[in-house]
This record gives sequence, C-alpha cells and structure tokens, in this order.
Amino acid sequence: MNFDLIVRGGTLPDGTVTDIGIRGDRIAALDDLSQADAAETVDASGDLVSPPFVDPHFHMDATLSYGLPRLNESGTLLEGIALWGELREIATVDEMVDRALRYCDWAVSLGLLTIRTHVDTTPDHLRGVEAMLEVKRRVSPYLDVQLVAFPQDGLFRAPNGEANLVRALDMGCDVVGGIPHFERTMEDGRASVVRLCEIAAERGLPVDLHCDETDDPMSRHIETLAAETIRRGLQGRVVGSHLTSMHSMDNYYVSKLLPLMAEAQVAAIPNPIINITLQGRHDTYPKRRGLTRVREMRAEGIAVGWGQDCVRDPWYSLGTGDMLDVAFMGLHVAQMTAPGEMVACFEMVTDTNAAIVGAQDYGLRVGAMASLVVLDAGDPVEAVRLRPARLAVVSKGRIVSRQPRGDATLDLPGRPDRVRCRHTPGHLTK
Repeated sequence: MNFDLIVRGGTLPDGTVTDIGIRGDRIAALDDLSQADAAETVDASGDLVSPPFVDPHFHMDATLSYGLPRLNESGTLLEGIALWGELREIATVDEMVDRALRYCDWAVSLGLLTIRTHVDTTPDHLRGVEAMLEVKRRVSPYLDVQLVAFPQDGLFRAPNGEANLVRALDMGCDVVGGIPHFERTMEDGRASVVRLCEIAAERGLPVDLHCDETDDPMSRHIETLAAETIRRGLQGRVVGSHLTSMHSMDNYYVSKLLPLMAEAQVAAIPNPIINITLQGRHDTYPKRRGLTRVREMRAEGIAVGWGQDCVRDPWYSLGTGDMLDVAFMGLHVAQMTAPGEMVACFEMVTDTNAAIVGAQDYGLRVGAMASLVVLDAGDPVEAVRLRPARLAVVSKGRIVSRQPRGDATLDLPGRPDRVRCRHTPGHLTK
C-alpha cells in the first residue's frame, strides 16, 4: 500500500494506538501500516493525535485591533461595543483582511482549522462582511470559516438592522446572528428572536445568537429562542452563545429552562476567557464570574462547547487563538475537575464544537477529511494541562505547520540534562 502521508504510532483521544494513512485530502486507513510506504511520514509515537480544534464563536473582523482607535479603559462589555462602533467606521477592507489573515496564521499553527466568526452587519457600508468573505475565500484551501451575519447594535435598535442583515446573508454569510439583550427593551429583544428565527427558517439557515450576555437574571431570551426553535422546526440548528445571565437566575426557573433547551436541541457556547473578564463589573463582593451553568446543561443532555470569542480586540487585550487555553480556563471556572469532565473539556474544543457548527467530514476515521493535529502530550487531559507544542498540523492532507517539542535543558548537579513536563513514562530523559 502506498500513501501520500502516514502519521505513525500516534495515540488517539480514546487511547487507541494506530497509524493513519492519508491519500489526497482523505484518511484512507487507520491500521498497522508498518509495511506501507508514503511520500512523507510523521513519527507520532507516544504523542496524542487529535482531530483539529474548532472555534464556534469568534469576532474576526475585530481581531488584532487592540488599542485602535483607543483603549477600553473600563474593561467593560459596553465600552468595548462603543469602541468597536468607532473602529468599524474607519477600518478599511484591506486592514480587516490583513488582521484576519494574520490571526488565521496563528490559528493554523495551533491546529485550529474551523472557525465560526460573527461579522458586524450594523453599518450600511458592510465593509466587514466584504472583508470576511474575502478572508474566507483566501483561507479555504486549509481553514474552514463560517460567517454569522451579526447585527451588533441590535436587529431593531440599529436603523437598518434587519435590511443590512438580509443583505449580508445575500452576500454569502452562512448563519443568522443576533443580540436580543442589546435591544432597547425586553419586548424588542423577544421580537428580534422571533424575527431572526423566522428569517433562518425561510432561508434554511442555522441560527447563532449572542444571548443574555449580561448579569441581569431577568434577561431570559434563551427561553424565547428555545420555544421558537421548536415552533419553526429548527432543532439541531440553533445555538445560544454566552448565556451568562443564567449564572444569576433563580434555580427553580433554571430547572424549567434547561429541559426546554434540551427538547429544542439548542446548543450552548460559553466563552470562559472573555466572560470571566467582562462579567461582574458592577459587583463588589461576592463577585459573579460570568460563566453559564455548564455542568448542569451537560447533565441535561444539552450540547455545550467552549468558544474563544476575542483575541486582542476592543473587548480583550490578550489571547493567542489557542483553543486549549479556552478549555483550560473553562475547566477551572466550571470546576470540571473529575477525570471524565477534564476529558470532556478537550472534547468541547474538538468533537462537540465540530458537531455544533456542522463541520463536514470531521474526525479521525476512514473517509473523513485528512485534517489532524499531533500534540506533545500523551492524552487529552495532559493536552489541556500543558497546552503543548503542536508537533505537526495536517490540513486537508497536507502538513501546514510544524513545531519543536517543549523540552527544556537543565544544568543542575546530579539531575538530567533535559526535562519534560509530561506525566507519561519517560518524562525525565537524558
């Protein structure tokens, strides 16, 4: 047997040790391929081989714009929105394309090969939509991008909110977005959810709403979203992102809400790095930390995945694009420290997110797209713990990135000359 590429001896997330044979852009074999030849080989012995990382919630039109046109001095969500409102009027298409492409380079180097990004449709010029469509076209050979038409200032609050959203969908955006809690009234928020679901049903599109990203426990638009999902037959195509108001809600109300979400098959995307930073800004102590009820939703059978949201933009000054950073923060804030929960945190940036965004031909199986990541880790929990080097990133059958191991050299009397932080056998090596 001959292959274009063989990844030899890797450990899959479920613990299986196998070779992976690739022909063209497809996985052709998972087996002992020691007798097979390949044009190129990657030695993954003792290393974790994972399907690529998936980010289901990002803002690529704003990424890498930190400090433009000024800093978010308060660090709040509302100042970030206001600041972005200034920037989007002066940013050019070329500038947004350049920033987004640089971020995509980061993403690929980290094994992040699918991104769902929200694109602001508020301004009539729609330069952000034009820019992100161009980025999607350019990166398509190696990175899959989904565009959410997102009326940042509100479907009804912005003068041409609905008209511009429809224009963006006509231009090629893939998903219907919204932000009901940012409308002027609770009733306008409710009405926006109804209208957005109606548009999605008419066009056969998914829905992904920024929903209840607030500390206000009375912001309950997720209830309307779940009900409209059932009413319009959108089950399995709808996402509620953030859902931070749920951490402040009455427990009895939540006990009614979660079964409704499960019945509607509405997925949830918390963004732990960003919401731990933005929420609770009006609190003294005790201070709410802004993460939705992840463990409770998972126990109810609701699909929950971790999202990145922001990297060096008006809302967040840090970030690397590493989905393992997101899983690491989510594990801590959600207190998901049992062994199975830690494994789940890894799955929440790979398989779960892929299912939520409807990624095609995803996974480590024969016939799937030949996209994978070789990590300097022994298993998923170690990957979350270390956020290790991506030794090789394969996208659609081609190695697109390599990185050396994260070993350190030592000069200590009587100790090894090289140290690794891995907990697998041989973590101290001569």
